[in-house]
Amino acid sequence: MIRIVLPAHLQALARVGGEVELELDGPPTIGSALDALEARYPVLRGAIRDHDTLKRRDFVRFFACQEDWSHEAHDTPLPGPVAAGTEPLLVVGAIAGG
Repeated sequence: MIRIVLPAHLQALARVGGEVELELDGPPTIGSALDALEARYPVLRGAIRDHDTLKRRDFVRFFACQEDWSHEAHDTPLPGPVAAGTEPLLVVGAIAGG
């Protein structure tokens, strides 16, 4: 079981609060975590990553164990504490502006 924390706007879209706990099929990777998240909450498809390419949306970031994982490949194994469910995978909405 892994834990995912979504930003407030995606929590509202998926109608969840706080953390989401998910069981993963296969090894715990960013890709498998997002696959499980989108399978459980289909309304999030396309909000975090592109439908076709599965590329991360420009203003979405991923953090695991206080490190930026936004540019890691989808098949990169998640850190042990995230895979074990003791630390959450954070999905963060980036802020831009001038």
